[in-house]
Order: sequence, then C-alpha cells, then structure tokens
Amino acid sequence: MNSADKISAKALVMIVEDEIKLAELLKDYLQQSGYPTLWVGRGDQVIESLRANPVALVLLDLMLPGKDGIDICREIRQFSNVPIIMTTARIEEIDRLIGLELGADDYICKPYSPREVVARVKAVLRRQQSGEIATEQQRLVLDGETYRASLDGVSLNLTRVEFRLLMTLAARPGKVFARDTLMNGLYDDYRVVSDRTVDTHVKNVRQKAAVISGEDLIRSVYGVGYSLEIPG
Repeated sequence: MNSADKISAKALVMIVEDEIKLAELLKDYLQQSGYPTLWVGRGDQVIESLRANPVALVLLDLMLPGKDGIDICREIRQFSNVPIIMTTARIEEIDRLIGLELGADDYICKPYSPREVVARVKAVLRRQQSGEIATEQQRLVLDGETYRASLDGVSLNLTRVEFRLLMTLAARPGKVFARDTLMNGLYDDYRVVSDRTVDTHVKNVRQKAAVISGEDLIRSVYGVGYSLEIPG
C-alpha cells in the first residue's frame, strides 16, 4: 500500500453541499477512491457535525441554507486547522480572495469535474499527511505534530503560539495575511487578542529567525498584515 492509499483509508471527507444530486455524485467518486464521506446539507449543522466526527477534510460549498460557507469557514478556523476546500458557482474575484483569506486551503469553481475534486482532495491531504511544511529548498521546516520548527537546519525554539503564526504564513509564502486571519489561528480557545498581540508574536519570530539567517523573513505590509518571504 502506498502513502496515498494509507491516507485515503483513514481520511473522512465531510461534504457540505445542499444540492443532493451533486453531493451524491461527490460521495460516489470519493468513496471509489477510498475516502469515507459524511454529508451535511445545511450550513447551520456543520460545526456540530465537525466537532462530533474525526473529519480529515471539509469540502465546503459557499452558498448554503442556514449559514453560508464564509461564516462557516471563519468559525472552523477559530477552533480547528482541518483542511478546507471551498466550492462555489460565484466566480467573482472578491469571493475567491475572501475565501482564501479566511483560511481555506483550496478553491474550486462550479461547474467542476468530480475527478478534479478528488484530485484536489488527494493533493491537500498529501500535504497534511506528515504535518510538515517545507519551503524554499527545505530552508524552513515545520512539523505540525511536534510543533518543532527549524531554519537552515537550526531549531527556532518557537513557543506554541509563535509556531502557529509561522505555520499560517508558511502555508502560502508570499501571500499577505491580514492580522484578523492570523489572530484566528493563534489560540485554541476564544480569547480576544489585539493587533498589537499579533505584532508582538511576529516580532519574536522575526528575531529568532534573524539570529539564524541574518535575514528579515517576514514582510510587513502597512495597514494590511504580514507575509513570509524566504530567499532561496
């Protein structure tokens, strides 16, 4: 059994889709590829179902009865880093940006091929398999299972919160993340943190990275947020 088979044998995919025929089609294709599925047809039922089941990935439609996908994605990111692939028939660029800014891992526009969806699911889960993110020729390595981070082979000695901040930035190097997005991923509970709290954690990560590399790896975009920039 190869690594992809091992993933699919254990990965429960939650299909959040109010179109029953489409949901059934996705269910059939995913199950044929070895992914057990859980279908939720209303947006206001997603969080409860997610908390009650060991979901490995959420396939989330944007337009849903009860609660829309944007609100659901925002709520999920307050307590979970489960991969989210958003699907929608609304292809305006603003929807695409909002979806990804809230922490979605991928975005698929309708109409789509079920085979494409399965391929995207496999790709996202493959990246999650080891809990590790490597960027720019292995310069930065993050292990999400042990919360260990290294730069150029040297441990960064990050706190748990600092690790989560860097993990978010490293998921998409070069992408500018708003402070609100970064704040949502810092803590497991629902505490309220300020922009200044995020700035302080960014400062700490910068200093630890600079000691090793002599470089400022986090770029500030005034009035917007931060991005990770790692030269090769």
